Amino acid sequence: MQKLTFSGHDTFYCRHYWLKKGIDFIEEGKSFTAKDAVIDLGVGKNMVYAIRYWLRSFGLTETNEQEVSRLGKIMFLNDGFDPYCEDIGTLWLLHYYLVSTEHASIYSLVFNHFRKIRVEFTREHLLKYITKMCSQDKYEYNENTLRRDVAVFLNNYQPASKTATIEDSFSALLHELNIIERLGRIGKESGGQWYRLEMKNRIDLPALIVLYAIVNNPKYGNSVNFNELFEENAVGSVFCLSKDGLMEKIEAFQEIFPDIVYKDDGGIQTLQFKNKPTPEAVLNTYYVR
Repeated sequence: MQKLTFSGHDTFYCRHYWLKKGIDFIEEGKSFTAKDAVIDLGVGKNMVYAIRYWLRSFGLTETNEQEVSRLGKIMFLNDGFDPYCEDIGTLWLLHYYLVSTEHASIYSLVFNHFRKIRVEFTREHLLKYITKMCSQDKYEYNENTLRRDVAVFLNNYQPASKTATIEDSFSALLHELNIIERLGRIGKESGGQWYRLEMKNRIDLPALIVLYAIVNNPKYGNSVNFNELFEENAVGSVFCLSKDGLMEKIEAFQEIFPDIVYKDDGGIQTLQFKNKPTPEAVLNTYYVR
């Protein structure tokens, strides 16, 4: 992993309309640090910084945070594939980048590592794990900062509560993925709200989004061992896919790209590309076909 980083969102989880708003803002040549950014974006000062943070965390801006990335352009410009996040595949794609870019460390920690330790957990379980990782990495942390990061992390994946305002009722960007299940309150333990994050088939995860994440991984050549697809930042880990679920996705995208072959020779399972599609070709096939 890259160096651990937390905070930057000013306790705001990503609202559904922020990504398009932020990309249009940058494309108009405007700056997040300008005095009139609050007026141009139509949000409070702290939300301006949060929008900038989430654009970078989702891989939609370059490291200078003032230039839209190639992904941001092909997805969110007016003529992009899905500027307003109307397709479930777009949300899964954003989730993939949120975990794999590692700009916001908690997402990589949870989906690559923590879920292997605990399938069911509370906020306190997650907080204790993160503080342990910080200590091992010799990262100086503030527990209140980490606690807020845990809250924002969970809010990004959870539907709004019954007491939420009208504005917030439909604004948690990734809640439609249903990847983190809220179980309810159990016992008197601190942080009694329990959650579950387990490997599943992920029926609503489009097979071509899985293929995109595979061909977009620079570690892979024209042949990939099946077990490699469950390593850090690989599709099995990021999407919490079961092995049967991943096989279903492979069979589905093989029908669309017949030059992709799955082989099982003596128990050695590999995914082979006779003619490897580019990541953009896969997205074009998904959104245009």
